[in-house]
Amino acid sequence: MVAYFGINAMKFGVLNFPGSNCAEDCFHVLDKVVNQPTRYFWHQETNTTDLDAIVVPGGFSYGDYLRPGAIARFAPAMDALKEFVEKGKLVIGICNGFQILTEAGLLPGSLIKNKSVKFLCQDQTIRVENAKTPFTQKFHKHELLMTPIAHNEGNYYIDDEGLAELEAHHQIIFRYASQDGTVDDSTNPNGSVSNIAGICNKSFNVLGMMPHPERNAESLLGNAQGIKVFESMILSFTNSGN
Repeated sequence: MVAYFGINAMKFGVLNFPGSNCAEDCFHVLDKVVNQPTRYFWHQETNTTDLDAIVVPGGFSYGDYLRPGAIARFAPAMDALKEFVEKGKLVIGICNGFQILTEAGLLPGSLIKNKSVKFLCQDQTIRVENAKTPFTQKFHKHELLMTPIAHNEGNYYIDDEGLAELEAHHQIIFRYASQDGTVDDSTNPNGSVSNIAGICNKSFNVLGMMPHPERNAESLLGNAQGIKVFESMILSFTNSGN
């Protein structure tokens, strides 16, 4: 267990929508594993003044009716989340959270049905493309980590112009890869453009990723590589002088 809790601890909120089913997993990792003060941030709330970072967890917000994230984007909490982002605070959206962030316009592109048109639930190697963000500074560039994926609409799409912009600004943070680091069509589980598994906004304070780092954050589970995403966020907060 990593002992971070103290006077300068990072205060996390876990945004909870009707249908979210990974909020408890995220809460456990933040509260019990990295020992940060954490509370649930209900979808009807608008007060974020006590929070330093917000996690938008996976699940099926509002049952994924219409399409994933399409209804969640209109929740009162999302207006507060946009203001939170504008203040430079950190936000990470995982799986359905990534879908919600794209629907809300906080990240470019969209998540569409997997190329197999089947739900995927498996361990998947991803490669770190940018290790200089608040979410990845405890990794090194091209580091490989095995992370669970579980999604039906994880196929990241953006047009050629948008992809070129992501590349130019180093906003592609994770790519699907093989265990030896190869990135090509054969290592792409869902059809995502350019094997994209996670991206940031241009300010690098919003991350969306389809893999679930909260599901491989403890050695008890056989793999604790995902914990470095949350440790990176805490390190960024600490280094910022807060």
